[in-house]
Amino acid sequence: MPTSDSSLARLYNDDVADDVPEARPPARIGPNSLIQTGQALSALFGEETARQIFDRAGIGHRYADPPGTMLDEREPQRLFAVLCDTLSDQDATRVLAEAGHRTGHYLLAHRIPKPARRLLPHLPAAVSARLLVRAISAHAWTFAGSGRFSGEVRGWRQPVVQLAIQENPLATPGCPWHGAVFERLFATLTATQVSVLHPRCQAKGNDCCEWTITSATGPLRRARMSRRAAADRRGREDRPSQASR
Repeated sequence: MPTSDSSLARLYNDDVADDVPEARPPARIGPNSLIQTGQALSALFGEETARQIFDRAGIGHRYADPPGTMLDEREPQRLFAVLCDTLSDQDATRVLAEAGHRTGHYLLAHRIPKPARRLLPHLPAAVSARLLVRAISAHAWTFAGSGRFSGEVRGWRQPVVQLAIQENPLATPGCPWHGAVFERLFATLTATQVSVLHPRCQAKGNDCCEWTITSATGPLRRARMSRRAAADRRGREDRPSQASR
């Protein structure tokens, strides 16, 4: 065992330091995690509360000047954490769900090509769900950051979508932001009513975040057919009958 100063120094020589890997740059994530959360906070609790929460998260400048490009995932991570610490559980869930809904709406309007927006709702739900999962997987870093995203669709008549993020940087209890984003995208692009469940949540002690999305194709398609039938019936009633001619 080394006892002299020179021997101890050799334990911390430059050669060892050269073997230490360089720190990785922070992961990037989409700006809507900040932008839409700020808008949801302002809409539900007013601009003053929104500014205060952004200030407490150390990103007050982001509220006044929203980012237009990808940003350090630690910024929305701090924002979500401060929001959950500041508001009640119920209010925090409301804000994050509203922010997720707004994010989904933005993605539909600005990130989903118009031909896809027109085509997917007219395909069988199982087909459109598979195409949507593939598209989400290709761009998962925009909402998962350093997390590892996976997704699959099982079944054809009653498709079941399973999504997961391991090491989710934006995990909050129940993950209402993610759930609302997924609900908005799948409900719109598969033209079905959807149920989004979150059976495993990293913020509640599970090893990852997982969502199960099921589509209720029957009721919506029946409603669509009912509207068409009603229109046809009105058209027949508007046409003069043989007796009245």
